[in-house]
Amino acid sequence: MAIFSSLGKKKLPNTVNSDMNRQKRYESLVRAYHRDLYRYAYWLCKDKHIAEDLVQETCLRAWKAIDSLKDEKAAKSWLITILRRENARRFERKQFDLVDIDEPGNSGSVDDSQHHELNWLQNQIMKLDVEYREPLFLQVIGGFSGDEISDILDLNKNTVMTRLFRARNQIKEQLDSNSSTQGATHG
Repeated sequence: MAIFSSLGKKKLPNTVNSDMNRQKRYESLVRAYHRDLYRYAYWLCKDKHIAEDLVQETCLRAWKAIDSLKDEKAAKSWLITILRRENARRFERKQFDLVDIDEPGNSGSVDDSQHHELNWLQNQIMKLDVEYREPLFLQVIGGFSGDEISDILDLNKNTVMTRLFRARNQIKEQLDSNSSTQGATHG
């Protein structure tokens, strides 16, 4: 009799329960990675409001596609990839008027050395070609491994590792060049 009773019962899909699990999964992802998403978005666009919009659009797309995320370990790189694509869409939708603007120099300001060094380093990183700058940023600021960066940027891992190596070498060369220039002016 137990066989018939268990066969006779149909399991009805509990959509309310699955929607709640889906929502909890989404909320935990947003909580865990919101800061990383904002930090990366801000690095990409250098504008607080645009970065917030990018994160919001990323979260919206993530909500719509949450069922496509099969491996929770890949969630961070999945979200970063969505954010990169959102940033690219921003340029597809909008045509910018280009204007040449001279940047004001720092000749009149005096910084403490730690701030000055950090500022110098950030400027050197920003001078790198995007192909070198982006993997370096993802590794140093985002904390991503070579495999994760290769997934995010859709590149071969060896290409990523080569670009990271070259980016570090370019910055080291600039540091060495800067040190020898300062030594010559102070000596």
